[in-house]
Amino acid sequence: MNTRVLVTWTLIAAVAGLPGPASAQGVPKLQYEKRTLPNGLELILHEDHSTPIVVVNTWYKVGSGDEKAGRTGFAHLFEHVMFMGSENVPVGQFDKWLEAAGGNNNGSTTEDRTNYYESMPSNALPLALWLDADRMGHLLPVMDQAKLDLQRDVVKNERRQRVENVPYGKWNETVLAALFPATHPYHWPVVGSMEDLSAASLDDVKQFFRTYYAPNNATLVIAGDFNRDSAITWVNRYFGAIPRGPQLPPRPSVPVVTIPRDTFLVLEDRVTLPRVYENWKGERIYHENDAPLDILASVLAGDKNARLSKRLVFDMQVAQDVVAFNNSTKLDGYFTVWVTPKPGQTPAKMAAIVREEIDKVVKDGITPRELARAQNARRTSFLDQIASVLGKSDRLAEYNYFAGTPDWIQQDAARYDRVTAADVQRVAAQYLTKPKVVLTVVPQGKKDLMVMGGTE
Repeated sequence: MNTRVLVTWTLIAAVAGLPGPASAQGVPKLQYEKRTLPNGLELILHEDHSTPIVVVNTWYKVGSGDEKAGRTGFAHLFEHVMFMGSENVPVGQFDKWLEAAGGNNNGSTTEDRTNYYESMPSNALPLALWLDADRMGHLLPVMDQAKLDLQRDVVKNERRQRVENVPYGKWNETVLAALFPATHPYHWPVVGSMEDLSAASLDDVKQFFRTYYAPNNATLVIAGDFNRDSAITWVNRYFGAIPRGPQLPPRPSVPVVTIPRDTFLVLEDRVTLPRVYENWKGERIYHENDAPLDILASVLAGDKNARLSKRLVFDMQVAQDVVAFNNSTKLDGYFTVWVTPKPGQTPAKMAAIVREEIDKVVKDGITPRELARAQNARRTSFLDQIASVLGKSDRLAEYNYFAGTPDWIQQDAARYDRVTAADVQRVAAQYLTKPKVVLTVVPQGKKDLMVMGGTE
């Protein structure tokens, strides 16, 4: 899921006189070197010799948002297929060889990108680069129906474990389908549907790979303890001969999405307690209102002293939990508040109290202390993100793709420093008073608990 979503905050000052973000520890600049190989592969180098660890992090600029209706789940499927061996790496040896060298690896998929990383002792860097290059340039010759079927079943099982057999697991895909029209690339979930996964042919999957998993659609980040000249030599040796892919299709253009009227949905699930999800249209990543919306989410439910958390969970003790987050991605975004009522309480009552607290922000704004607490927590998050070599490699790749330059972390942090109380009040009025999608997840046979109108 999107890593930018923050639903909890840590290391927040608990003293009465909370300092503003100007006095907080500064977010350091990330030094880097960027170059592009003749085949289009972007290479970003960040040296950190504090520990003998190096990370190789490859970002492909393809996610579920690049799929088509009826052919969903391909990007996530390839997150698994890429570990199935390539022309010079037999099945099972990718992990085995890397782990024998003391390394570990993983991958992730979002709406907008897929990444694969290896973290290992510095002396294993050539191995990791060779392994990544072999699967980038030599996967298709050994890609067959048996491997596709095996990983298709793995992905289906993952969907069962994370979506279909998890309490409240279908909430997100249900909301996405209501927020975004059928032609929008965020209409479907990252994991795809069972029907589309079953329908995917070997030719479909191979063509998807040819289109997107090419050096001219990838960014390779090497971060940590390595020798610059040696790393460049290895990258050129292993990746330089991989040919460019075909002309990339344009990133989907999306219309401005609006929610014309309040939409109320109900979903029966194998749960004990109901839960209400309220969702408003938000903005894409780095939009001028993105940072104020993040701060608003923190003020509402970022910690135990946040407005909704304090009132619903601690003061009134009517809710099991409350969560608020602003999910902004490359093409669009949405803002979500969810509440799980305690036994004997109703989702409608929770929705009514949420409305009351939002209206207070719209009418009276927020306090300087609330603003400072949210800004300080956000700054702490930035520091946490770059506390590890892996974290720094992710930030460099993310900013390179979304902001156009690898070292944008200081500008990103500055967005939050510039947010004012008036900005938070303004975005609450601009977004959270507009029509919304309200989903109530209820125990089976309890549709009468569905929120209709949001009040009781």
